[in-house]
Amino acid sequence: MKFAYVAAIATLASSTDAFAPTPFTGGAASALNLAVGESAPDFSLVNQNGKKVTRSQLKKPLVVFFYPADATPGCTIEATKFNERVSEIRKSYGADVVGISGQDVESKEKFSADLGLDFSILADPKDAIRKEFNVPKAAFGLLPGRVTYVLDKTGVCKAVFQDLADAAGHVDFAEKALAEIKASAPTKKSLFFLVSTKLSIISIY
Repeated sequence: MKFAYVAAIATLASSTDAFAPTPFTGGAASALNLAVGESAPDFSLVNQNGKKVTRSQLKKPLVVFFYPADATPGCTIEATKFNERVSEIRKSYGADVVGISGQDVESKEKFSADLGLDFSILADPKDAIRKEFNVPKAAFGLLPGRVTYVLDKTGVCKAVFQDLADAAGHVDFAEKALAEIKASAPTKKSLFFLVSTKLSIISIY
C-alpha cells in the first residue's frame, strides 16, 4: 500500500501539465494557506537523525518546505537543491531550512542518507502539522501540496510559494525572500543611532 501510494505520487508529480504553477507572496496567499503576516504554528517533529526539532526554539529565520513524499522525482530535485544552497543560506542570512512530509522517520533516514542531506527533514506521519499550516492540496486535490513558507526569526510568515511542478524554484524563491528579510532588518548602526537619539531627548528633558 505504501509503495503504491508513493508510486502514484511519483507518476502524477512527473505530469506537469496537470497543474499550473501558482507562486504567491505578500498578501496574496490563498484562504487555505498560512497567510503572510500571520504567525506560523509551532511544531515539534522528529528528523531523520531521531532528533526532535521545535520551531519556536530556533530563534532564526526559517524556510519550511512541505513536499509530497520522500524519494519521488520532484521531491528529490527540491531536496537536492536546498542541500546545495543550505550552507550559503546559513552563512548569508543566518537562517535554516527544514522539510516536512508525511512519511515516517525511517523513510526520512533513508531519503537523507541517499542524498547526503545537511538539513533536517521532519516526519509528519499523520499530516498534523501540514493541517495546522493549512497547506493546500495539489493536482486537483489528489496530492499533498508542495508549498514553501519563509518565516522570520519570530515565526511570522514573510513569504509563501506554492508550485508542485517547479520543485527547484522553491529554493530560488526562498533565497530571495530571505534576502528581503535581511534587507529590512535594522542594522547595529541604526539601532545605536536610535538608542543614542532617545537618550539625547531624555537628557534634554
